Amino acid sequence: MYRVSPFMQRFAISLCSGMALATLWVNLAPASYYDMIEWRMSDLTWITPLFPNPPSLTPLNLVAEALIPLFMFLIGKELWEAIVLERGGLSGQAAILPLAGALGAALGAVVMWQVLAIWIDPNAQTLLRTGWPMPIGGDVVLVYLFGRLTFTRTSNALRLLLLVMIALDMMGLILLGLTHPNGGLLRLAWLLLPAAAALILWYLYGRPSQRALDGLAGSERARRLATRLWPYVVAGVVSYAGVIAAGLPGALGLLPIIPAIAHASRSFGLFAEAEELLTDPLNRLAHALIWPITWILFIFGLTRGGIDLAAFAPPTIIVLAAYWVGKPLGFLAATALALRWGGAKLPQDCTPAALVRVALLLGIGFTVPVLALDTGLDGGEVAEAARLGLVGSLAMGIITLILPRR
Repeated sequence: MYRVSPFMQRFAISLCSGMALATLWVNLAPASYYDMIEWRMSDLTWITPLFPNPPSLTPLNLVAEALIPLFMFLIGKELWEAIVLERGGLSGQAAILPLAGALGAALGAVVMWQVLAIWIDPNAQTLLRTGWPMPIGGDVVLVYLFGRLTFTRTSNALRLLLLVMIALDMMGLILLGLTHPNGGLLRLAWLLLPAAAALILWYLYGRPSQRALDGLAGSERARRLATRLWPYVVAGVVSYAGVIAAGLPGALGLLPIIPAIAHASRSFGLFAEAEELLTDPLNRLAHALIWPITWILFIFGLTRGGIDLAAFAPPTIIVLAAYWVGKPLGFLAATALALRWGGAKLPQDCTPAALVRVALLLGIGFTVPVLALDTGLDGGEVAEAARLGLVGSLAMGIITLILPRR
């Protein structure tokens, strides 16, 4: 059994440090904090062909739309490997339990969100009910931090937790983009650009490199192709431009090219420490991003993690109920059905008590839901109240740690 790499712990520390500094700043000097995150750096008039009404470039937009895609590339890489590689967590019968759990958790969160939103705001005078994709996503970094304190680094329960959370993050971002396209459905035609970039990349570079890695092509040209990274970088830029032009969140921009990148032949597990020794293009790209992503998460916490402690309002309750009640109950119900009638099996060393802890830790959310705040909810007080609920959800990690072991 392979250990989870320690860089996940660095990610968590970096994100939490940024959040702590932002919260201290916004409560001591709110005017200067908001001036910093909303500072207009450029009007971006040069991207008018892609955006009819381009937003101004601010630190807030820069991090969410241009830097977080690198983090989501790393998350997407792990999900893709879990699906297609030998011994991947989502290959064969092993996929039944995590997929059922992810779908159940998402459904539970959405149902709880909708029920409480209708009850608290029956006249729909706000856009609160349009934010239903927000509670689907979570935070794989913070979940790992508390999961690592709950389980050992080689625990299958920890791997199940990370796998379900990654699936929920991707599901939440994709549903957010599809339900709130910026500019209408016609702009989705721009998605042909990332599709074309991925196909051309696979045909010209990915496929020859994959054959060389698998030992099916021994030519000198194939070996050279297997070491090049710049074609993947160029294709990533093209893919990102197409996703942005389609009006979807920039966080999704690099995901279309992941299947076209040559990769290792077998999986060592989610964020496995052993992958640091692999030389295939996909792992080389991912590990080249480790230190940049560490700083990106700090900046993300600094620009998005400022919590106004006086912002408590009904949206705070809705967020906490969706994460603390809807998600765990949905996960447990779906996994129980999968174990009873779906042919799923508990992973080795994953007891029913561990499964309950996994369900509770899924009630933690920050990074991906925060990206959905400005799109799915009204700004101002509604967004700040929801953000307070997301930070409050971190208390579930502490609750899980103090639960009896049996």
